[in-house]
Amino acid sequence: MTAPETDITTTETDTEDLRKRALASLTTARDRTTLLTSCVDGPDLTAQHSPLMSPLVWDLAHIGNQEELWLLRAVGGREAMRPEIDSLYDAFEHPRSERPSLPLLAPAEARRYAAEVRGRALDLLEAADFHGTGLTEAGFAFGMIAQHEQQHDETMLITHQLRKGPPVLTAPDPDPAPPFTGPAEVLVPGGPFTMGTSGEPWALDNERPAHPREVEPFWIDTVPVTNAAYQAFIEDGGYDTERWWAPEGWAHIRQHAVSAPLFWRRDGGQWLRRRFGVTEPVPPDEPVLHVCWYEADAYARWAGRRLPSETEWEKAARFDPATGRSRRYPWGDADPEPEHANLGQRHLGPAPAGSYPAGESPLGVRQLIGDVWEWTASDFLPYPGFRAFPYKEYSEVFFGPEYKVLRGGSFAVDPVACRGTFRNWDYPIRRQIFSGFRTARSEGF
Repeated sequence: MTAPETDITTTETDTEDLRKRALASLTTARDRTTLLTSCVDGPDLTAQHSPLMSPLVWDLAHIGNQEELWLLRAVGGREAMRPEIDSLYDAFEHPRSERPSLPLLAPAEARRYAAEVRGRALDLLEAADFHGTGLTEAGFAFGMIAQHEQQHDETMLITHQLRKGPPVLTAPDPDPAPPFTGPAEVLVPGGPFTMGTSGEPWALDNERPAHPREVEPFWIDTVPVTNAAYQAFIEDGGYDTERWWAPEGWAHIRQHAVSAPLFWRRDGGQWLRRRFGVTEPVPPDEPVLHVCWYEADAYARWAGRRLPSETEWEKAARFDPATGRSRRYPWGDADPEPEHANLGQRHLGPAPAGSYPAGESPLGVRQLIGDVWEWTASDFLPYPGFRAFPYKEYSEVFFGPEYKVLRGGSFAVDPVACRGTFRNWDYPIRRQIFSGFRTARSEGF
């Protein structure tokens, strides 16, 4: 394995801080996993609620298996606990549509396996050396596994959204917010900025290395596009007007009879949505959710705008014009707190547009972190100097024009798996994910 390019130096104080952070991150992730897999009974755990998703019990055992592979075996040098199940939980060997037919561990056995792995992993964490290179540098492997589990927690929350039946998850809604009355868009100055990272200890390979980018001045929406704004697109015949759509997008929505965001339906004169088993009116002031890239792109064209590139999005989120440096987050370098962003599944939906003023960027752009993943115009490609770590299948095999980049995270993402440099990607037809968008325009247009 080749270590990622870094400029990290780890002191003894840093080591203990990182060890505490790793313990807290692993614990938070497991608490969320336990909730998502204990709120339903056995049949719901083993059923496939959508061909796009795995059975929940597969995710549960896969989480344990990845933890065993990377912490116990790769870092700890331990013998395999259950080598016969490795292939069952290899995401590249078995596509999601096939997983229900595999001889998977039963729910009780999957829980026991994941718990036993976790107990041994915590023993390993207590004595782990964070001064090495590669997987052990700054506790990278522990951070990677915490992020991996939280990513599957988001995936499992998507499965819960797709699941039919009465609601089983509850959480308070975000606090109400007064209607946003700030400027509709913000000018991001042209010039260079530093994109990506070389010093974030737990950044994943596709976020690395830090490198200079030149950006022309552009305008970007201050807040994500709202349900009310998107409804205007629908009411103006947006789904029936071919000229707003990329050819592939037009073909897709015609073939699949797409005429509104996923989980929406019209009831008389109002739009309703289904959210985790509850049918409710679509709130006009929330960021629109469950739209694919083609829908976001069509809306932007209809509005006389465009989607921001990934580079533009990151400059809007991280660039501080007062210092010329790139921050970790829009609000600064400190880890997210509840006042900064809607993260961690503490709510089961986005907050109203304009919420979290404490989390805005130096330029005044809001909700760049949390609430909804934001589609960008960019294909998922490597940065200059990219090196795969710790395995090619994390990022490298996905590079190319088939995937579009999403940035910023959603309400379903934990802070450990979300930062100003974090990159997500998916097919442009995907709508079950917690995706929204904001638009941009070049200066002078």
